[in-house]
Amino acid sequence: MSITLKTKEEIDILREGGKLLALVLEQVAAAVAPGVSTWELDALAERLIVESGGIPSFKGYRVTGIRTPYPATMCISVNDEVVHAIPRKDKILAEGDVVSLDIGMWYKKLCTDMAITVGVGKVTAETERMIAAAKESLDLGIAAVRPGAHVGDIGHAVEERLKKDRLGIVRDLAGHGVGYELHEDPFIPNFGSPGTGPELKEGMVIAIEPMATLGTWRVILADDDWTYKTADHSLAAHFEHTLAVTKTGAEVLTRV
Repeated sequence: MSITLKTKEEIDILREGGKLLALVLEQVAAAVAPGVSTWELDALAERLIVESGGIPSFKGYRVTGIRTPYPATMCISVNDEVVHAIPRKDKILAEGDVVSLDIGMWYKKLCTDMAITVGVGKVTAETERMIAAAKESLDLGIAAVRPGAHVGDIGHAVEERLKKDRLGIVRDLAGHGVGYELHEDPFIPNFGSPGTGPELKEGMVIAIEPMATLGTWRVILADDDWTYKTADHSLAAHFEHTLAVTKTGAEVLTRV
C-alpha cells in the first residue's frame, strides 16, 4: 500500500491506544523472571490488552507464503532469537537470558506496535552494553524524524550508534508504517544514507525498530516459519516505538 497520512483525530486515538499498550508492556516486562515461561507472559499480555479495551494485532496475523497465521498475542524472542518467536509453555526463562518483548494492539480500529528488550536477572556486562546501545539507537532514530527528513536519515542515525559498539545491525528486517494496518509503507531499515529514501511528512505514523546483535547481522528463519535467529547464534536485542511525524519533529505514541 502507499504511504498514508493520519488525521489529527486518528493520531489522538493512536496516542490513547499507544499509552494503553505501553502500560500493558510495562506490566509484562515486570513479570519477566527466571522460571517463567514465555507462554505465561503471552497469556498475561492478552488478558491485559482485552481488559484495556484493545485487540491483539499479532494474533491471527497472516503473511503471504506462510500457511499458518501467527498464533500468539506477543512475539517473545530469547537470546539468539531476534524477532517473531512464538511463546511456548516449555520455553522457560533462565538467569542471564535476554528477552525481546514485541507487542501490538488494535484500539478503536487503529494499530500501535512496540518492543523492548530486558535481561532476566543478572546478565553480562557485554549483554547490558548491547541492550543499552540498541535502546539509545532507537532514541537517536526518533530524534532524526521531522517533516522534510528522509527514511535514510533514520537508518543512518541508528546505524552510526550501533557501529560505535561494533554490534551487528540486522539488515533483512526493518521498521515500517503503522496505523490502518500492522505493516504499512514505508519500509524503514536500520542503516542508510542521509537524504535518501521516502520523505517524511506531517501526519505519517511509523514504527522504528532497531535490531542489534553481538555477532553477525545475518539472520536465518527457523522451521516454524516465524522465528528469526542470528546465523551465528549470538545474542540479539530489539526495541521499537510507534511515533507520529509532527510539524516540528516526532511524538512517541507508545509511551506511558
